[in-house]
Amino acid sequence: MGRIVVLDRNMVNMIAAGEVIERPASVVKELTENSIDAGATKITIAVEDGGRKLISVSDNGSGMDAEDLGRAFEPHATSKIRTSTDLACISTLGFRGEALASIASVAQVRAVSRTEGSPGANCVEIDCGTRGDVGPCSGDYGTTIQVRDIFYKLPARRKFLRTGNTEMGHIAEQFTRIALGCCGQDADSGQAGLDLTLIRDGKEVLRLTAGQGLLERINALFPMLSGNPSNDFIQARTSERGLEICALLGKPVISRTSNKFQYVFLNGRCIRDKFISHAIREAYRGLLEPNRFGVAFLFIKMPFEDYDVNVHPTKSEVRFYNANLVHSQILGTIREKLLGTNLDIEARLPAATGSLMAEESPAGSPRGMEITDAMADFFKKHRPGQRQRQFGFGGGRHSDAERSPATTVIEAPPGQPIPKIPAERKRFLQIHDSFIVAQTDDGFIIVDQHALHERVMYEDLRNRVQHGNLESQRLLIPQSFELNDSQAAIIEENSELIEKLGIELVPFGPRTIAVQAFPSLLAKADPLDFVQDLIDLLERQGPGPNPQRLLDEVLNMAACKAAIKAGQRLTDSEMEQLLLRRDTTESASRCPHGRPTTLKFSLADLEKQFKRT
Repeated sequence: MGRIVVLDRNMVNMIAAGEVIERPASVVKELTENSIDAGATKITIAVEDGGRKLISVSDNGSGMDAEDLGRAFEPHATSKIRTSTDLACISTLGFRGEALASIASVAQVRAVSRTEGSPGANCVEIDCGTRGDVGPCSGDYGTTIQVRDIFYKLPARRKFLRTGNTEMGHIAEQFTRIALGCCGQDADSGQAGLDLTLIRDGKEVLRLTAGQGLLERINALFPMLSGNPSNDFIQARTSERGLEICALLGKPVISRTSNKFQYVFLNGRCIRDKFISHAIREAYRGLLEPNRFGVAFLFIKMPFEDYDVNVHPTKSEVRFYNANLVHSQILGTIREKLLGTNLDIEARLPAATGSLMAEESPAGSPRGMEITDAMADFFKKHRPGQRQRQFGFGGGRHSDAERSPATTVIEAPPGQPIPKIPAERKRFLQIHDSFIVAQTDDGFIIVDQHALHERVMYEDLRNRVQHGNLESQRLLIPQSFELNDSQAAIIEENSELIEKLGIELVPFGPRTIAVQAFPSLLAKADPLDFVQDLIDLLERQGPGPNPQRLLDEVLNMAACKAAIKAGQRLTDSEMEQLLLRRDTTESASRCPHGRPTTLKFSLADLEKQFKRT
């Protein structure tokens, strides 16, 4: 007797369910997508015990008649494709016809459906693949599917389900993806056309109404992300070569420690794609601290025939026929928008708290008002004068003899002379030899002098490298150091990069090399320390690094070493030039490592502190 047998239909469905139905959240996803494909404008999802006991999805879609309802739970039964050519332009969220058959093979299912104009509804019940007859019942227009006791006949699968709270978290994530995907389907209006409700154990958890804008939905779904979504998000949009991109980008101030808050939707379908993830990461490079991820909601529209969605059982991954175009356009769109936006952090003064004086003299009392007004008038009258010495902090103008040897003059970029600030407009001072406080039209800013100068130096270095090698200056006394064979090989492999930086290294004996010339722009950096750190950096990169990424890493290091340091006293002229360079430097709100350079404080916040409003 032969050993090979043909599995029965129910066994085939149970095996297929292992690919499609991973947990209760998978059921929610598949049923909700079917409701959307049926044209529903209102969907209600109710779960009990994290979906392990009950999952119910009700919609007001087109519904099914008795014949279609009985056939819908057959394997590979679908109304969404007919021929093989339909696979090339799939416009629906579902299409394989696996979901209902897979769900019905691992749980107790009851489906009630009614089409518009029909006198009544029809109902069918299925118990782990055993289907009953379709019969009439009462029901509203649309479809309601109840799934009970998932995997109850498959203890090996059921024991891998987590607690009700954990499974509910996965269901909430699927709910979030559906809710956001509906907003992106109409990029012009940015509004959702779907009313969604999530009910947990009889209590309404979320209610999202049709017509909500994307920001409204983000605020409802992610209240922890931003206290002020309209200020913390920026919108970018492009349409080119059949690829339409609409992105809502979180400013660096709300970045996260993982990419969990990066959502990508392709024609309304939530997808994962390594090319797109890489594009988002590269777009935020240099604007975020290491190990931080930008918050991004990306909606892509493109012709259905330009990608293949039939590459993953859950349809969460796609294959683009021109992945490089998608990557470059997303990267360019996001990067250009971020670099063209003022990303200064809007700082907030702490809320005024009641002090002992406030308790003894309430603000509303005559004595309290007298003290408050006196303090406010003092700060109003004693504004920064034209010269630093008026602040009484030291740090006035210094002669060349008084200037600290470590002081670095901030230079203007080539061909861009920096205009002088008129004396009557000077409103800045240095505190703790590390920060610059400057008055603005609507308040004041605090600048981290090292971080800002680091960004200025990085942009100067990058611009000069793009137009050729950095200008170098020969050292009066060459500095030599010993190196091993692997370090010598690294120098040889990266000779072109080292030359581009304006560094000249020459043999100076056995296993010894000398720094003969060094870039003039890095005159304040120690040549020997810089070259040794450069070799260490090249060693860490390993073989075959990305050339552009490697160059950026080197320029980051160079800018950090050449920038003025915290604790370094600056003259009025140097502070003036640094503040002016802030206005002419790209991405001046962040240093190359992603740290903020500037904090902004509003005059309104100051007035609140002094109880003047």
